[in-house]
Amino acid sequence: MNRDTKKLLEKNKQLNQLEGAKVESHVQRESGEWFLNTLMLVGYSVPFQYKRKKLYKSLIGAQVNLTYYPVVESVAGLDFESMKVVRIRRS
Repeated sequence: MNRDTKKLLEKNKQLNQLEGAKVESHVQRESGEWFLNTLMLVGYSVPFQYKRKKLYKSLIGAQVNLTYYPVVESVAGLDFESMKVVRIRRS
């Protein structure tokens, strides 16, 4: 873990760090001016989501380092948990 990541984690206690996670599925869809990216990781049943201004090459099969925090969205009275990605890097 690098120094910037350590500072970020110390500053905000709800953030989590995941290193060397393998991407099982990567979906990109347009949402206005942004592209919403959804990752499914091997061993996790919760989607990891982030936004980008441009399309990104597919991350399927890649190992990534993620900094994220949990988010619960309520849709039609049902709660859905996902992870909001703050920083993503290939490992």
